[in-house]
Amino acid sequence: MSKSRIYSIQKHDASTLHYDLRLEKEGVLKSWAIPKGPSTDPSTKRLAIETEDHEKGYAFFEGEIEEGRYGAGEVTVWDKGSYKPIKWETNEIIIDIDGEKLNGKYVLIRFQPKENPENWLFFKKK
Repeated sequence: MSKSRIYSIQKHDASTLHYDLRLEKEGVLKSWAIPKGPSTDPSTKRLAIETEDHEKGYAFFEGEIEEGRYGAGEVTVWDKGSYKPIKWETNEIIIDIDGEKLNGKYVLIRFQPKENPENWLFFKKK
């Protein structure tokens, strides 16, 4: 599991401002919306809401999604680079990010898997 893959975070000013984490896996971008944005402080955990997969070509999209379409609003690339998966399991993902802003090991942990399976925590590993 050491092959580098596409990583990006897009700042998405839609109905509410949030950040979209994109991780390439199995030919698509696995995606999470992070309402408060990522943190480089290991003591700060952020909510990450799993969303639908996107095509790989969307990883570095910037522009305006027109009104009336899903996700309408301005999209800019906040961070980009690659990542290496360290662990990818149903309820826990550990990745090593090599981005322009984020670097190092980050964790996604699903919490409340039965009640709210789309809810994860995203944080920098100590």
